[in-house]
Amino acid sequence: MDAYTWFRRSVSKLKRTSLPSIAAATTATATANASKSSENKLDQQEEDKFYGITEQLIELVKSFSLDTFRNFVLPDEEESGCDVGNSGNVQMDLSDWQETHAMLVLSRVKELAQLRFRLCPRYLKEKQFWRIYFTLVRSFVVEYELHAVRVARLKQIRSGSETASNSSACEVEMSEAKTISSLDSATSME
Repeated sequence: MDAYTWFRRSVSKLKRTSLPSIAAATTATATANASKSSENKLDQQEEDKFYGITEQLIELVKSFSLDTFRNFVLPDEEESGCDVGNSGNVQMDLSDWQETHAMLVLSRVKELAQLRFRLCPRYLKEKQFWRIYFTLVRSFVVEYELHAVRVARLKQIRSGSETASNSSACEVEMSEAKTISSLDSATSME
């Protein structure tokens, strides 16, 4: 037997013995990846729900146009009572919940990302864009934001810290309390 024949037989034996193990390893890897993918999908769905990323919100956001933002009239910052910095930095202008919501909605709705790219900074400052956005979607996300505030508040209470770390969260809770008290007084008058 010459060297070429010996080499060919050795390679073919190797293929026969290693192919089933490679196939098994590939199948096991594919199964593990599928289970990780399904876990990631569940985590992503839970995160979307926590931050108010719903199908209704996505449809609304997809309907926004350049004119929606250009024609929107913002009240003066002094009149609105908002303490918004002049930096234009999204992280400083939004609460933690709003910042995460904004990043998620930008990643899920490419139309909004493109719209933001076209508007900022040529026509609008970053903080103006997000103020308009959160004003437009307020009715869709307010319950999710309130839920997040409650969860954060409960965590603070459990940890023994009574001081609120986010003033905007307190403002949301105060406005919720006002709404509930006005509903209670209206109900008691009847």
